[in-house]
Amino acid sequence: MSKRAVILAGGKGTRLKPYTISLPKPLVPIGEMPILEIIIRKLTKSGFDHITITVNHMADIIRAFCGDGSKWGTHIDYSMEDKPLSTMGPLKLIKDLPEDFLVMNGDVLTDLDFGMFYNEHVASRNIFTVSAYSREQKVDYGVLEVGVDNKLVNFVEKPTTRYHVSMGVYMANRKILDYIPENQLYGFDHLMLDLIKFKSPATVKVHSGYWLDIGRPDDYEKACNDYEENNILI
Repeated sequence: MSKRAVILAGGKGTRLKPYTISLPKPLVPIGEMPILEIIIRKLTKSGFDHITITVNHMADIIRAFCGDGSKWGTHIDYSMEDKPLSTMGPLKLIKDLPEDFLVMNGDVLTDLDFGMFYNEHVASRNIFTVSAYSREQKVDYGVLEVGVDNKLVNFVEKPTTRYHVSMGVYMANRKILDYIPENQLYGFDHLMLDLIKFKSPATVKVHSGYWLDIGRPDDYEKACNDYEENNILI
């Protein structure tokens, strides 16, 4: 079965400066190869034979590097944003999307099995599936819980909260295109709230393996160290 993926690579990578001054963020290297190549290789290994890359900032550099995808044994084409459209807006520009397709940010490093993620979404007939990661947030203060009349009702010393965050990897059914406006900023947050509003909420699949969003310099440095120490990204 043919599998289609869309890689969102149109952002400016502002948070990752100075690494992105002369390179688009998806081409910043992790070890011996750019993040984007790591993603493409993993998708190809998982059976994705058609990859569309949405581009805007430094689009020509990305096109020049990736070409038509033949060097990785897949087919790559491009969707050009004339203006920033956020994360979900660019999908409206792609007119030949199949019934179900994978969407992911171009700066995500993970050992998620893309093929299994795809198959589970299709088998479940979900409108949208979000890959999620469990994170902990520690508060470095004593937390006061205050009730009526400003009376203390509980005290927790430096609590830790666990929550699920989006990994930036999704499976989508074409039905989501009905929610996305033409040529307007429309993000992942907008889509999630609209799907809830119209009683078609997304499904969440929690991943327990490796995941890192390299949007910030410290995350990028961690990714480089992880690759050097474990070579776990491919």
